[in-house]
Amino acid sequence: MNELDPEHAGERLASNVRALRDGRGLSQAQVAKMAGVPRATWATVEAGGSNPTLAVLLKIAGVLGVSLEELVAPPRGTGRLVARSALKTRRRGGVTVTDLVPEPLPSTQMERMAFEPGATLRGRPHTAGTREYFCCERGQLSLVAGGQEWRLEEGDVVVFRGDQKHSYRNVGRGAAVAYSVVVLAPG
Repeated sequence: MNELDPEHAGERLASNVRALRDGRGLSQAQVAKMAGVPRATWATVEAGGSNPTLAVLLKIAGVLGVSLEELVAPPRGTGRLVARSALKTRRRGGVTVTDLVPEPLPSTQMERMAFEPGATLRGRPHTAGTREYFCCERGQLSLVAGGQEWRLEEGDVVVFRGDQKHSYRNVGRGAAVAYSVVVLAPG
């Protein structure tokens, strides 16, 4: 089979959907319910016996947390290396923020934050109901959210509402590294 041949897109779709579902340890009934499509529709897609509508494909991609392109792309190996240079990085003052995943994840943001000594970063409030998990990997950090301050040492985690004003500051003498995982509320 020619991997780029459009005639085999249905086979690739079936194989990819089945592998993505299996990789998440979910049954067809579970993912069909989560996606809001009939189980028979899901089974037909996985069998390669259908030409699903765009609406159905969007629901499938959404519940599996992948892009439409990944649903029909030639199968990848069981993993892939993403070079550091391919990850989105931005500098805000004395803080370097790097995305931890190379593609968007539905309703989730994961970042690595490297703080120079004394550096401060103001967080942007997220949508109502958002939860943020902030973990200090190295150094000493202060997190202020909703008027409350937490001092974090290596390995400490603060869970807080991410929909309020918040800021992070390196209160140690050396560099500090932290990880932020933001779980956005359904919008």
